[in-house]
Amino acid sequence: MNKYKEIFGFDISKDVFDVYGSKSGHNQFKNNASGFKTFLKSLPKESLVVMEATWYYHYRLAQFLYKQNIIVSVVNPLSVKRFIQMKLAKVKTDNSDAKAICEYGQINDVPLYNALTDVQSECLQLFRLMDSSCIKKRTATKNKIYGEEVLGIPSKYVYRSLKRIKKYLDKEILGIEKKLLSLVKQEQQVQLTLLTSIPGIGFKTALFMILITDGFTKFENSKQLCSYVGITPTIRESGSSVRGKSRISKVGNRKLRNLLFLCSFNACKHNKACRDIYERIVNKGKGKKLALIAVSNKLIKQSFAIAKSGLPYDETYVSVLPK
Repeated sequence: MNKYKEIFGFDISKDVFDVYGSKSGHNQFKNNASGFKTFLKSLPKESLVVMEATWYYHYRLAQFLYKQNIIVSVVNPLSVKRFIQMKLAKVKTDNSDAKAICEYGQINDVPLYNALTDVQSECLQLFRLMDSSCIKKRTATKNKIYGEEVLGIPSKYVYRSLKRIKKYLDKEILGIEKKLLSLVKQEQQVQLTLLTSIPGIGFKTALFMILITDGFTKFENSKQLCSYVGITPTIRESGSSVRGKSRISKVGNRKLRNLLFLCSFNACKHNKACRDIYERIVNKGKGKKLALIAVSNKLIKQSFAIAKSGLPYDETYVSVLPK
């Protein structure tokens, strides 16, 4: 890693980001445009910036630095976690995490970051707004309305106010979805139409899948995409005594994994291939959650095949394996 003058490790949170330089040590900046510019002024040329993939938080900073021609690497947070555990570290603070990420970048050949397009960046911000503000608040409001209805508390004013709040949030979410649709139409409307032809895959999941996979160009096959989402099984066996249950890896994009799991409920009813998989696993005496994970895996494979072939979903289609 001697080709870089200095390596910086970033630990990013909602309000601030901690920086640890291999030569300059620790510093902290605000996680906003002003903080980005302040850090950039102190950044030596030909430096490497390493940060964890922290879903929404790291995107803005990575995009900003990339556009300023700074070499950026976004690494898997689980890899960093295992690196810290290997060092038997007893202290965990934002400072120590930034230092560990810096050391991780010094030792390992980290992948370089490829910037998102302006459309992709705006879509991610809209998803963040919809998830963090609108959907969470709407769920909380719906629960309160349900409580009012079940308990029968005589407060018509509170009940009507909650109804108005829910109606407002529904309108806001619909507006964000329309904006997302208008942005996707500029680039990959065809893929969105193809993916939503799959029974069980909704607009939001299809859109997010296109966004994260960059129109399915980041992956060569469906297995790679399954691994990225984190629904591939991990085997825990050692010698004759250790026979642990197989679990999904959960090393990947949690947001997309959750969306696909929710889609699997509907796919079990309306998607023939998914329904067959679900019934086969349940009939063997396996758990329903395991069957739903298998359905999620099948949805990824169907999505990948349809996006690559350019053909809409066909229930009667049977793939022919090469001889």
